[in-house]
Parts: sequence; structure tokens; C-alpha cells
Amino acid sequence: MKGILLHGGHGTRLRPLTHTGPKQLLPIANKPMSQYCLESIRDAGATEIAIIIGGIGSNKVKEYYADGKKFGVKITYVEQEYPKGIAHAIRLCEDFIGNEKFLVFLGDNIIQKSILDYANDFEKSDAEASILLCEVDEPSRFGIADMRDGKITKIMEKPQKPPTNLAVTGIYFLTPKIFEIIDRLKPSWRNELEITDALQMLLEEGNKITYHTITDYWKDTGTPDDIIHANKAILQSMKPYFL
Repeated sequence: MKGILLHGGHGTRLRPLTHTGPKQLLPIANKPMSQYCLESIRDAGATEIAIIIGGIGSNKVKEYYADGKKFGVKITYVEQEYPKGIAHAIRLCEDFIGNEKFLVFLGDNIIQKSILDYANDFEKSDAEASILLCEVDEPSRFGIADMRDGKITKIMEKPQKPPTNLAVTGIYFLTPKIFEIIDRLKPSWRNELEITDALQMLLEEGNKITYHTITDYWKDTGTPDDIIHANKAILQSMKPYFL
């Protein structure tokens, strides 16, 4: 299994913190938030990782992660010249992925639980995708999964009237089938190719999508309040050490 880490975007909701660099390099408990993501990908068994860069401060991402050796991974950089959406960014990685199953991780997602078991389940399964869901207080801020009898029936992007509070987190297990799906997507009202639309198309065409529900901690650090909350959660979970 290979990994993709999305590290682009302009971080407009986090200005002025992001005037001089990408939001994913903002520190959470003195470590860039995207490093938590990279370590989650690595610990799930994916040591070949493509980092999608674009927008402000891409050179700083390369300076920090370099070839990945000091993090125990091998990094390939893929440039997304324009912010055309998550699905578009994933599509840029087709040559890197080849015929392997792969893991996609948005670089502003903080999760404390290991996803190794989820990765192992997906490797053994016949599903074309597996997603991680989490109950949230403001579901209209997120992509949402509708459920019936324990199965996903619909996936939608930021609905005005969410049918559930199950947010689609920025962590996706996928097969190369997704590239063919993305090629047939139409841009959303945001003029982006949405990963939620790609997953919905997978569903509609009879492909199997499995899921796991995160019951401990997950945070999409898109706002200053989210960053403060994530700092608090990480610091509380750290074990004390003595010199």
C-alpha cells in the first residue's frame, strides 16, 4: 500500500497565521500538523508517500520533509498548480500509485488512534474504497454519509440539511478504480472535483465501500479554534518525561 498526503491549499480561514506558509506546517504541540498525518500513514504500513503541494509556501514543505528519510519514508512530490479539489489532486498520482491500493490523508486532519487495523482490513477486502467516519456537532461543515441498516447509502458534500451527523473524515482507503471514476466527474459549484462525488459515483455503480467509525479523537483543523482544541487534546494525551 502506498500513501498520498495532501499538503496544498491557501489556508484562508487561518489567516494571518498562514500568510507566510502552508497551514499544514502550523504546529500542534510543537510539531507540524501534517507530520502527525505522515506518521499515521507510515505507521499504517505505507512508506512510499506522495505529497501533493501547491499554493503558498510549497518550498517550505520540501525543506521540512526533504526526501523523507529522517521520517522513515520515501517521499515523492507532486505539484497541483491550481486548487481544483481533492479528487483532482488524487488523480495526479496515478503514475505514482500504479496498480496498488493506497491511503489518502488530508494534511490538516489530526487523529490519535492508529489506523493500521483499518489498513490491514482494506488490504484483505474486496471493497473499492473504505472511509473513516466520525460523529460531529456541526455536520453541515463536512462531507456526510447517510446510512441504512449499517451500510452507506449516500455520500454528500456539506449538505444544508444533513441526514446524519456522520462526517466523512479526510482519510480514505482507495483502489486505482477511483482514477477512472474521477475522469468522469464534473466540477462542483466550487469548480472543484469533489472526492465525495467520486465516492458517491462508486456507490451508484455498484461498487463496495466499507467504513469504520472513529470513536476517540479526530479533528479537521480548519479554523483557529480547531487548532487550539487539537493542541489541548494532544498535550493532554502526552506522557510526562523527566530529564
